Amino acid sequence: MKIVLGSDHAGISYKSFLIRYLEKEGHSCTDVGAFTSDAVDYPDYAHPAALSVEHGNADVGILICGSGNGVCMAANKHESIRAALCWLPELASLARSHNDANMLCLPARFVSQRMAKKIVEAFLNASFEGGRHKNRVQKIPCR
Repeated sequence: MKIVLGSDHAGISYKSFLIRYLEKEGHSCTDVGAFTSDAVDYPDYAHPAALSVEHGNADVGILICGSGNGVCMAANKHESIRAALCWLPELASLARSHNDANMLCLPARFVSQRMAKKIVEAFLNASFEGGRHKNRVQKIPCR
């Protein structure tokens, strides 16, 4: 799977940890930054990651910031993006299976790296169920 990852300064260590894990699992990862722990603005990394998913250059995206809220809000400004803020594996699984989420947002200040890995695993191992959920997902974009 092709995965794009982005973070602000609060998510740098989590992003590096997850890239190492994902690459060991055979996934292709693209890191759109940030690349240092200097304070940065999360939209500068959320938007390029969202565009990568939107344009088909990545299958899914993972975004990380302190609360997960900022990157989630920025990514969800893109019409074809369904970014989900998840702090438990069960939420990540449901985000994919019921909401067809194509981006996962993680709150670095509220979950451990070990939990972040479990959340990512749940997200990647789930797939959209369609059925009764398809009509609901089609109503998400404002048209």
